[in-house]
Amino acid sequence: MQDEKDFIQELLNPETQNIAFQKLLRDYQRPLYNHIRSIVLNHDDTDDVLQNTFIKVFRYLKDFKGESKLFSWVYRIATNEAITFINQKAKRNGTTSEALQSKLVDNLKADIYFDGNEIQIRLQKAIALLPEKQQLVFKMKYYEEIKYEDMSEILGTSVGALKASYHHAVRKIEDFMKAD
Repeated sequence: MQDEKDFIQELLNPETQNIAFQKLLRDYQRPLYNHIRSIVLNHDDTDDVLQNTFIKVFRYLKDFKGESKLFSWVYRIATNEAITFINQKAKRNGTTSEALQSKLVDNLKADIYFDGNEIQIRLQKAIALLPEKQQLVFKMKYYEEIKYEDMSEILGTSVGALKASYHHAVRKIEDFMKAD
């Protein structure tokens, strides 16, 4: 992998910007899609949020200070875009983001892009009941295997707090899965 500082310069340089941005898209599109999809749960909504994420990355790259890794900065934008999307969609539908998440989980069975079974649907229902921060931490750790240190940069939370959130989330999910 090329040096990140050089890559950022290529993204900022008008002569190399297009090729560099295509590389950024190639490298980040799949993991970002999966990350956003774990939050918004719907394929079409995920595509919209992903597109908005890349537009913001392109627009604000000149403001990137390099205080975190590029990966962390882009993931933070994607996370914020996904959360904003869910909150706005809930508001438009006159409901809470928690109720919307629960409804989206119920709709997963009909989603042609979701290939999960009943256990995975139940897991999604358990996750939807968690507070927003615990949902994010659980999904990033469990599904994406993001290290706590990277997660700390993305979410702006201490590693200790993230570990505690993950532990609480796992306990709540286990309790939910055992119930019934």
